[in-house]
Amino acid sequence: MATPRTRLEQVVDNAIGTHERRCTGYLNPVGASAAGSDGTGYVATMKLSVGKVPVEDLDEGTSRIVSYDRCEKNDAYVGQINMITASSFCGLDGALWGYDLVKVPDDRLRKRLDLVPVDELPGPDLRADRQVPVYEVAPLLDATERLFGRIDTPDSHDATRLRLPPAPGAHVVCANKDASVRGPGYVWSIIAIAIAEDQDVDASLFIEDCGFVPGSDVGQNELRSRLRWHLSTVAKSIMYCGQDQGVSYKEIFTGCKYLRTRAHEWGCALSCAPYVLLAQRAVPTGRTPRSLLDLTLEQWEELMGWQPLPPPPHDDDIGGIGVGIPRRPGAEAAAEDSLARSSANGRPAGDQ
Repeated sequence: MATPRTRLEQVVDNAIGTHERRCTGYLNPVGASAAGSDGTGYVATMKLSVGKVPVEDLDEGTSRIVSYDRCEKNDAYVGQINMITASSFCGLDGALWGYDLVKVPDDRLRKRLDLVPVDELPGPDLRADRQVPVYEVAPLLDATERLFGRIDTPDSHDATRLRLPPAPGAHVVCANKDASVRGPGYVWSIIAIAIAEDQDVDASLFIEDCGFVPGSDVGQNELRSRLRWHLSTVAKSIMYCGQDQGVSYKEIFTGCKYLRTRAHEWGCALSCAPYVLLAQRAVPTGRTPRSLLDLTLEQWEELMGWQPLPPPPHDDDIGGIGVGIPRRPGAEAAAEDSLARSSANGRPAGDQ
């Protein structure tokens, strides 16, 4: 029987695509000359993004298109791809970027996330032995951003911050979900991954959840309380799925991002896990694909000759829980005041 290390070596050795500096989607043909890869493995990545657009010159359909396109562009760059929706598992032929290979160091990977206790949520009780620690997903989102790179400027193509993004026009299989709606209010998205106790037998599980809190009378404290409840229900749903399938999970990584939208804006929130074949250049010179299993993110970047990415521009309209976005002093009062001014015709607050 193959050991866990042997399985991951086989996965990564066969998860290299045909492009030197572009990743491609899993199931894309690799031919006979893709660095020895046969394309049977894949690397799962994680992305959580929000975007919006003024609606004055657009109809509903085009507002949805442009705001979604901005989600793909923002944060870890997956723009210009043909996104193919798949179910939400990272299984025996997969490896998780930042966790299994090019790893986030242990001292940064696991920061506990304060959620509503699972036993306080409605629904049947869950067995105590199925409750697992829940950590912030921020380090895994950051790992994907450091693989693909970013475009920060809205009106120009800042290629200096792109790294090894998916190839333009690539067909990329993704676990994904989005919420898309006109303001005023907050649009939000959640992503989670539950790591299987035995990854050589069972798949790790992705969960995506999205929604909208409409109206102008919801402050950020109330908003964040609601979103922590949603994050808790995501954790509980994972426990249900594990019980249903007879699968044990050893840890969960999750987080939420939200965006304030005004009455004249259309917002979108995207939760996405692209399954990719790595660019050939993702393997440092003189190394083999399986050597990525032994590298940390910082070691990999050093071997690639890259400087750390600068912090992304701050946007007062964007917030999050467990995704590495700090709360600025006075942000809640400013958000409530801005929403109140922009939504004379807003609906009462409530989840949608």
